Amino acid sequence: MPTYARKDVVFERGEGSYLFATDGRRYVDFTSGIAVNNLGHCHPQLVRTLQDQAAKLWHTSNLFRIGNGEKLALRLVENSFADTMFFCNSGAEAIEGGIKLIRKYQYVTGNPKRYKLICFQAAFHGRLLNALAATGNEKYLEGFGPPAAGYMHAPLNNTNVVRDMVDDETAGILVEPIQGEGGVREANAQFLRDLRSICDEFGLLLFYDEIHTGFGRTGKLWAYEHSGVAPDVMAIAKGMGNGVPIGAFMATEKAAQGMVPGTHGSTYGGNPLVTAVANSVLDVMLAPGFFDGVRERAAYLRPKLDRLVKDHPTVLAEARGTGFLLGLRCHVPAGDMVLKLQELGMVVPIAGENVVRVFPPITTPVAVLDEGIAIIDAACRDFESAMVKAKENA
Repeated sequence: MPTYARKDVVFERGEGSYLFATDGRRYVDFTSGIAVNNLGHCHPQLVRTLQDQAAKLWHTSNLFRIGNGEKLALRLVENSFADTMFFCNSGAEAIEGGIKLIRKYQYVTGNPKRYKLICFQAAFHGRLLNALAATGNEKYLEGFGPPAAGYMHAPLNNTNVVRDMVDDETAGILVEPIQGEGGVREANAQFLRDLRSICDEFGLLLFYDEIHTGFGRTGKLWAYEHSGVAPDVMAIAKGMGNGVPIGAFMATEKAAQGMVPGTHGSTYGGNPLVTAVANSVLDVMLAPGFFDGVRERAAYLRPKLDRLVKDHPTVLAEARGTGFLLGLRCHVPAGDMVLKLQELGMVVPIAGENVVRVFPPITTPVAVLDEGIAIIDAACRDFESAMVKAKENA
């Protein structure tokens, strides 16, 4: 179905921070499969893990214990706020599972009327019907019938509005620490502390969507570590499998007390193949010094983006974001910038608020970051030249 407006390029090979097309062209990849390929393309350790596991066992169903999944769950518990989790196949499924968990928690703790979630304007939580309602974007909802009930949207970083929205039917608050699709918009640390306080005061559960921000994208394993404000529930996916489809919703034991046998399930979720790869991703990320290197490279990249904004004020308006979850708000149409960068040998995704996302693999060497910056600089110069010519011809 033509549900994607795909770019006219076919990639046949990836290596680290580069993609190679069928026409022989090489591209600097500042998309990372939309924050999925955090360790770059065809990471040698992940390739070996995938090949080894593929030769042993792919899938058994969740009728049986899965050793790789149990190992992965224990490691994620040891390295997060969570006590327990459920493996699924995607971020949208993780969001849907988290919503069910929150409603079930309220039901089993004597609050069956509580089902509503407070969400935020410009959010993006996925394309399934409840995830779409939580997203709340009219463009995505149009034509799919009435939105699922129970989702209200507040402006980001406005505590008073959130507090005023809480009523006897409110079950929880769903927020992205950094809105990726919405234009790389950050929830500030004080706002997250306020949300935690509101949840504790009114008996709500705090639900983080770390599908974009998790697995090192911000320079730490989880973005919430920057604020120190832990949630009760969290959805993860994207970088979890570095391209192998896997997601999960994680929770404290208290929050998950309603999720007993028979309340939720998945045929493929957490099968031996995908959990082997996710364990291998953690092997790389949890190695001593790994995140120090990520933060060093991110600290190198961000000033370069700020410099581009200063050098090209008629083309670029602002650099945003944390770690390797960055964006450039443009004065020129962001879609035109994406096409220009592709023409010059770089791929990037677009976002809301006329932002071009800057999502290199978090392992990208400084030399490749410089190559990418040079391409963006060249694109800005092309736009400036076109502006001058247009002015001369006016």
